Amino acid sequence: MLPAQLGRAPRHLLVCERGHARHPRSRHEAHVRDHAYSCRVSFLIPECGMLPEVLKSTIADIGEYYLVRNLPVHELVAHEFIDAFVKKGSCYALTYKTKIDQDNTAALLPSGKLILSVDKDTYEELGLQGRPSQYSGKKVMRYIVTIDLTDAGFHPESKKHNRVLWALKEKKPLEFDFLLAWYNTGLPCIELCCYFGEPKLAYWLTLTVHGFADSPVSWRESEHGFHKGGENLYNFVIFRNLDYWLQMAVGAHDDCPP
Repeated sequence: MLPAQLGRAPRHLLVCERGHARHPRSRHEAHVRDHAYSCRVSFLIPECGMLPEVLKSTIADIGEYYLVRNLPVHELVAHEFIDAFVKKGSCYALTYKTKIDQDNTAALLPSGKLILSVDKDTYEELGLQGRPSQYSGKKVMRYIVTIDLTDAGFHPESKKHNRVLWALKEKKPLEFDFLLAWYNTGLPCIELCCYFGEPKLAYWLTLTVHGFADSPVSWRESEHGFHKGGENLYNFVIFRNLDYWLQMAVGAHDDCPP
């Protein structure tokens, strides 16, 4: 008979797939791109005493991010910001040191969608259309509001934009510390595979990427919850011939990774 503790263990989801990095239908770049908020990256290279230059330069070229204190959310829906950053590259924003199961949180995806995860009182004060969080249970205590900043109808002086701006600026101002990053060029995932173009002993390597435990989304716009761990991560095992194994994992109650 299994111990009682095992019966109470939280459910986890693990999705596995295999492919070849240069196959036209390979989805490895899409999986990396759709996991917007990553906080830790690690490599495992057998028999490697020093990080190869191609990986070192790739890591150094990932880009900068900024911590902006006390940033009002309404600044993210201003059209000056949308035109300068959201529509001219990939803009990332994530509330810093907020707890997804306790606090109000916000995230701006590179797709241009602003996600608000708010408690019941805040949701009612905002007056914006949303949906109950899938972690609410029978008594809804948390809601998700999604605002598409790139929507053709979300233009200056439109009713939709004015209502959102009024709600976030006057009716229920929200202010957070944000992690912000902006990129106007993509970094090809295939650079990692260039490692195998150099003479070496290793026949494989692994790349593991952990997402923020308190991010309101995991992959794409899939709602993410903390529950008992907040896990959302992926791991590549890449072989010398550019075959790869990919594992994507999330914690209890999350939607299945893509």
